[in-house]
Amino acid sequence: MKRFILLSMVVFTLALTGCATTGSASPSEKRALVHSMESNTLSKLYAIKPDVKKQIANSAGYAVFDNANVNVVLASFGGGYGVIKNILTGKSTYMNMGEAGLGLGLGVKDFNVVMVFHNQAALNRFIEHGWAFGGNADAAAKYKEKGGALVAEAIADQVTVYSLTESGLALQAVLKGTKFWVDSELN
Repeated sequence: MKRFILLSMVVFTLALTGCATTGSASPSEKRALVHSMESNTLSKLYAIKPDVKKQIANSAGYAVFDNANVNVVLASFGGGYGVIKNILTGKSTYMNMGEAGLGLGLGVKDFNVVMVFHNQAALNRFIEHGWAFGGNADAAAKYKEKGGALVAEAIADQVTVYSLTESGLALQAVLKGTKFWVDSELN
């Protein structure tokens, strides 16, 4: 068991390193990496759920985040980065995220989250306050194109959230809190 926990922490650290924007890159290079992740994630989501493209076009804006998560027995931790696009103004706001939770599970996974803000108030509230609390239960066993994971969808407070697992092996049921905050370096 101790070996698994140690291995999970090592994999989690590597996953976060792989998901984070490059530390030595310039801010413009980092923004380009974020937009590349955004474009790739939206393409994958549109291939699975084509109706989301119209939903985003009719929204106040959307956010796309890349996240790595590890769950070791009773604790869950994660972190990532992303961008919010305000459809009405065309402005991009770059953000970071961190999460922690309690629950049962084991595993490590890399996943992307797309949030569709159905009105301007929901989008502004998210940028200004950035907290999200909730529960999460999922199972994922995926590496590159092999394996499977559910595309989760949730709707709350004028925001629809889609979660796409990129890779990982996880079985978890957790209550967690996620903090999103504006990236002062990239904005």
